[in-house]
Amino acid sequence: MAETLTQKFDLVIVGAGILGLGHALAARRKGLSVAVVDREVEAIGASVRNFGFVTVTGQQAGDCWRRAMRSRDVWLEVAPKAGIPIEHEGLLVAARRPEAMAVLEAFRATDMGEECSLLSGAQLTDQHGAILADGPFQGALWSPHDRRVESRQAIPKLAAWLAQEMGVSFLRQTLVKAVEPGRVVTTAGILEGERIVVCPGDDLLTLFPDEIRTLGITRCRLHMLKVMPGNPSFRLPGSVMTDLSLIRYLGYSELPEAAALLARLQSEQSEYLAQGIHLIAVQGSDGGLIVGDSHHYEWSPTPFNQASVDELMLTEMHATLRLPGARVTERWTGTYASLPDRLMVRIAPDSAIRLVIVTSGTGASTSFAIGEETIAELFGE
Repeated sequence: MAETLTQKFDLVIVGAGILGLGHALAARRKGLSVAVVDREVEAIGASVRNFGFVTVTGQQAGDCWRRAMRSRDVWLEVAPKAGIPIEHEGLLVAARRPEAMAVLEAFRATDMGEECSLLSGAQLTDQHGAILADGPFQGALWSPHDRRVESRQAIPKLAAWLAQEMGVSFLRQTLVKAVEPGRVVTTAGILEGERIVVCPGDDLLTLFPDEIRTLGITRCRLHMLKVMPGNPSFRLPGSVMTDLSLIRYLGYSELPEAAALLARLQSEQSEYLAQGIHLIAVQGSDGGLIVGDSHHYEWSPTPFNQASVDELMLTEMHATLRLPGARVTERWTGTYASLPDRLMVRIAPDSAIRLVIVTSGTGASTSFAIGEETIAELFGE
């Protein structure tokens, strides 16, 4: 069709993943007219390939932890309105090594650990022995902060609610060909926007490729599994992590006590570290566990997954959880944009345009707060 001026909005958002939806929600709450443009019928990228884990505990101290706490609160407010179930609440970090327990004790002593509780080995066995492998375990940290949604349903439901109840206009199956001050050129015509936010996920070439190249962003590829327990009554108390997670999440790994744990893991689980593996296990209403993950940094993520990486993840799972007869029912690859030293970026190619990318695996955990920050920056408090 010919490119003609078709519609005008206060804000045009490019990208309908969780980050784009977070910006749309923040803008509508300010009474702004909003259009969201996306090339797909529904989200198929990082926003739905993850754990649905709204992770607060273990996020890097400072802005990331603050954003996670705020985003968690928005999830709790929005989820019931959008018909999104909260699958479970809380996080259990089970420590197999004394060095891991020392990290958890140090974390508990920080401001971020104030509402968390430590469990001794005996308490952990008494409270959660039915779901834990034989161990031995030194103890655990229990956090009440974290939540889990089923991303595959939550993201479509959130988008539908934004359209039907919040008045956000969505243009699906629409490619954005150019973003210019005041307008977005698409395959469906031209949208005028007083302000524009571009949330490209890990598409690093279509829009603002020079700015993205200057930042040095690459991609992270993840192995992910869905596992059905052999026992249909098996239920996790919340999300579960273990020792390897403590050297991946910056809220733990930046503590001085993490150095001793890292040294021991390098001696005992070097291949796990080489593959970027740590354990996260969450559960859905059908009883299935989402289990992962690994981390491989590649500009062009290979479509070929090594079975040996999946086996390492499953070995870590069985060393932590009591899952006889469990079977893998799905395997997939996740990807997200990645920077080694920044968890997100927000830059201004123009005074009325913002390019916003979550450059870590924290999109579900921080996007609502990031959206609020961007809208305040563009439109004022």
